[in-house]
Amino acid sequence: MKIGLLPLYIALYDKTSPGVRPRMEAFYADVADAFRARGVSVETSDFCRIKPEFEKTIAAFEKAEVDAIVTLHIAYSPSLESIEALTKTDLPIVVLDATDTMEFTPMSPNNIMYCHGIHGVMDMCSMLIRYGKPFAIAAGHFPDSDCVDRATGFVRAAVAARALKTAKVALVGGAFDGMGDFTVSPAELKKTFGITVNDAEPEVLSQISASITNEEIEEEKTRLAARFTMSESTEEEAFFASLRAGLAVRKYVEKAGLTAFSVNFLQVGEGAGIPAMPFIECCLAMERGTGYAGEGDGLTAAFTGAFLKAWPESSFVEIFCPDWKNNTVLLSHMGEVNYRIINNKPTLRNTGGNLTGGAQPYAGYARMKGGSGVYVNVSRAAEGYKLLIAPCEMLDVTEDAFPGTMRGWMQPESLSTAAFLEALSVNGATHHSTFIYDATAEQLEYFGRLLSMETVVVK
Repeated sequence: MKIGLLPLYIALYDKTSPGVRPRMEAFYADVADAFRARGVSVETSDFCRIKPEFEKTIAAFEKAEVDAIVTLHIAYSPSLESIEALTKTDLPIVVLDATDTMEFTPMSPNNIMYCHGIHGVMDMCSMLIRYGKPFAIAAGHFPDSDCVDRATGFVRAAVAARALKTAKVALVGGAFDGMGDFTVSPAELKKTFGITVNDAEPEVLSQISASITNEEIEEEKTRLAARFTMSESTEEEAFFASLRAGLAVRKYVEKAGLTAFSVNFLQVGEGAGIPAMPFIECCLAMERGTGYAGEGDGLTAAFTGAFLKAWPESSFVEIFCPDWKNNTVLLSHMGEVNYRIINNKPTLRNTGGNLTGGAQPYAGYARMKGGSGVYVNVSRAAEGYKLLIAPCEMLDVTEDAFPGTMRGWMQPESLSTAAFLEALSVNGATHHSTFIYDATAEQLEYFGRLLSMETVVVK
């Protein structure tokens, strides 16, 4: 992640109070270092006071391809000096409303010059709203609050929104006939979000698959053996078909420059150009940061891929079964989960019953780890798109009786299972979603604003 840290100031003070600059410049440098300590690359600038300085600095941020502008009011700054440059740029805006004095009492008059940027924040934010420019804001004392952490989280949301606009998705085997909830035309996705969705060419996949050597398959088997609990008996022909299919998809994704893909398991085989359902590769792809969703769902695959750019511990999920008593739901899918979010060694198994086309596939089944996060769903509403977000906890289950299943037990933050499921369906949630570890509802709300989506928080 990279930000442009924009210091807002007023020219008047360089005339009337030049002696305050050193402390203010040190404060700005400390804030920049705090972002760097969180793994964020920071582009800095001289203090910006008048229109030409804001225009020059924001142009430099654009050239540096920052993911977002983080504003920092060093002092009051008249909004008409900055607002034109801030609203003309396509870069997202995150407002850091921070000062370096924790306590402001009737006995601290000497800090006024260093702590009054907050009304400049109000001036600027009011104008951003007037101009229709979305922004997020994190306020608090620096460094003794979470304001920099929250601002960093908003930058992650901006990274995901930016990634979505260049998403490139391929559907292997087309879409599952009859599943209507995630069905949206490629033309509409392109027009609305910038997402490109195409059907993967079976003949190209077939050629790639045929070109994979036995040595490549053996190498892949060796890599998996080091990571998986292997089955005592592996039917070599079917297992190798799964590995060949996975390698073919991997090479296709790389060749086509995809950010995400989806596989319709019913069409695997000659119709899709791969010999088996590549369950294992779907998991490894998400682990590497490539989006995925099942059954030809390009919509969810694209969004999952975008989320992965900002939150690597994201995964395609599906609600499977309710636990009414303990207020949890089982998250599962046939054989796909991001291996970054598991708490056990994947168990390699034959799927045991072939609902798919092609050879009977193998999967590396695993259990999702515990942790807090956000359950995210994207749906096509009557008008536009809806982003549904629900703060949830993944339970830390260390033992279960589901060795042949992808599984995780999720608990909504404050709702019963019944109320949670009602809220999802009342709001039109599709049956495919994404779970994002360590994300917050406010971060995803900002993501929704950046994309002009109707956003609903379920809690």
